[in-house]
Amino acid sequence: MTYGLMPLHGNPGFFLIMLGWKFYDADDYHSEENRMKMGRGVPLSDQDRIPWLCSLHDILVRDVALGQHVILACSALKRKYRDILIQGRRDGPLKSDGSAEERLAGQQLLVVYLSGSFEIISRRLSQRKGHFMPPELLQSQFSILEPPSAPEHFIQVSVDQSLSEIADAVLEALPMK
Repeated sequence: MTYGLMPLHGNPGFFLIMLGWKFYDADDYHSEENRMKMGRGVPLSDQDRIPWLCSLHDILVRDVALGQHVILACSALKRKYRDILIQGRRDGPLKSDGSAEERLAGQQLLVVYLSGSFEIISRRLSQRKGHFMPPELLQSQFSILEPPSAPEHFIQVSVDQSLSEIADAVLEALPMK
């Protein structure tokens, strides 16, 4: 099973690492060009994000095929971004043979949508040090945000609580207890 966190900049993924799950922070996989663009205060376009999302999809497929439980912290802000994480790119070839094994079943990916007000997330973002994305870009993320909805497989957890409360809510939603 793979779980994707949509953290508008807050990450309780640490608790799944303690369960032996593999953790990936999607920010670690941005191209240098994307990092520089965000560092200059320029929001990423869909064209900037798609290769990044395809790389993340390939990582998820690889690890799931190996039987590994995975958590990916990723600001998959739009439905089509989450679709790419699950299905790969439908309008072009996948990096491998494109077989059914190269696509994650929708039920294998649970999106944990960490929701919060602009003010709360902005406050947390301003406390983050040494990250390439400046807090000024947060509004651009809120502007394009498409919260998950049916038929997506997701849970919504408010970030207006402690990390342990967030972790408890996510753990409660896991089918593997």
